[in-house]
Amino acid sequence: MHANSRTPVSAQTDIHTQLPALLDRRVGQPFRQPIAVYNQRAFEEFLAAYRGFGVAAPLIVDACCGTGESSVWLARQHPECFVVGVDQSAIRLGRGTRQPLPANVLLLRADLVDFWRLLADAGLRPRQQTIFYPNPWPKIGHLARRWHAHAVFPTVLALGGVLECRSNWRIYIDEFAFAVERLTGLVTRGEVWAAGEPVTAFERKYRDSGHTLYRLVVDLDAAPQRVGAQARGALPVSSTLSSSFAPPVLSVSSLSSTSSASPTLADEAP
Repeated sequence: MHANSRTPVSAQTDIHTQLPALLDRRVGQPFRQPIAVYNQRAFEEFLAAYRGFGVAAPLIVDACCGTGESSVWLARQHPECFVVGVDQSAIRLGRGTRQPLPANVLLLRADLVDFWRLLADAGLRPRQQTIFYPNPWPKIGHLARRWHAHAVFPTVLALGGVLECRSNWRIYIDEFAFAVERLTGLVTRGEVWAAGEPVTAFERKYRDSGHTLYRLVVDLDAAPQRVGAQARGALPVSSTLSSSFAPPVLSVSSLSSTSSASPTLADEAP
């Protein structure tokens, strides 16, 4: 990748005005889309690999892992954990499996919408979840395609663990923080992120293109309420981007063993 990428272009300048109502509707209407057969089979492949490594090991889910660069990085940072990198693209995953992988990582082709729900049905709770540089879907009419506005997002939050999202679009992180707070009661803030040594190709590209990078890290296990318990209208969409971001600039070296994460490819659609 060449370092000449553009930042997301959007007519949207703040949190989407329809996000609060959409989140309330997501909680009020259970997501009943049938699980695809190929996703069930992929999940069984994951379970077999997880059991083979040791099901007592903490689990890390690297969502939209692309070529798996971030998954391998996570596995090396946390050798005691089992890392599953999930992506829809066989081509991307194929690039990541050209070289031997660490024993504690599996790169899996599956639809995350089904994989997250299968994790919940199996009662598995990750220690850590990462969503790095997802497709931001910046058009105003594409709100429902963003992960934090998707019908599966309450399931993602219910899985628990330390959740980290990174993006080069500030509004995406601002909305992500808003959605987390509305659904769990956890007050969290995005922050400017100094990538240091990038752990994905997109993070490298965005950094080298001079983009400002943002991230959000939240411990979902500290939530004061269950997902869906937030009263309707309890959190108005009045936050501004300037007030919702914390000023510190962090580096990779500042991550603790429970908050380090890895990325996702930016052209990976929810």
